[in-house]
Amino acid sequence: MTIKNATYVKSSEFISQCPEHQEPEYAFIGRSNVGKSSLINMLTNNRKLAKTSATPGKTLLINHFVIHSASATSSNPSAPKKDSTWYLVDLPGYGFAKRSKTERTRLEKMISSYILQRERLTNLFVLIDCRHEPQAVDLEFMRWLGESNVPFSIVFTKADKLNRSRLTESVNAYLARLAEEWEPLPPHFITSAESKQGREELLDYIEEINKEITQS
Repeated sequence: MTIKNATYVKSSEFISQCPEHQEPEYAFIGRSNVGKSSLINMLTNNRKLAKTSATPGKTLLINHFVIHSASATSSNPSAPKKDSTWYLVDLPGYGFAKRSKTERTRLEKMISSYILQRERLTNLFVLIDCRHEPQAVDLEFMRWLGESNVPFSIVFTKADKLNRSRLTESVNAYLARLAEEWEPLPPHFITSAESKQGREELLDYIEEINKEITQS
């Protein structure tokens, strides 16, 4: 998949304010400081698309971006490209660093209403910092997604922060922990916003889902 352009559409506090369209939506979520904005900018090849900050938890609304992409219709690179349109959604992080109880309640309601009620949501990408051991808040969130029948995939971020052997060890340990509860395991990707590792794999995954939707 080739990203032709990515454009900010709007930010919404309530699901009723989200843009109306008939295209698939792919949402990204994770704990504070997981590198969500950097990953979104890396995927879209636009360093300024999603606002990054040194302060965790700056995303406080549901942010929609429309993506225009193209993909080859066959394995022949010179074959005509087929254009497609989809939406990328930047959700507030969970974990809520330094938020009041009122603010935490508001954010939790915003996130859950979007995830459970947004009909255009096609897949939720849950971002996990590959440097850390499994955290209870992440495991509980993914358990809730499974119980709610929400399609999701795991994106391990900041792969460039570990050497290859340590990265493999960390990811395998995380997957082993998930295997205690999940069969089969959710799809997973290993990424780095710095080196662009995992970019093609993620975009190819989105492209395949878009193809399935078009053909169904």
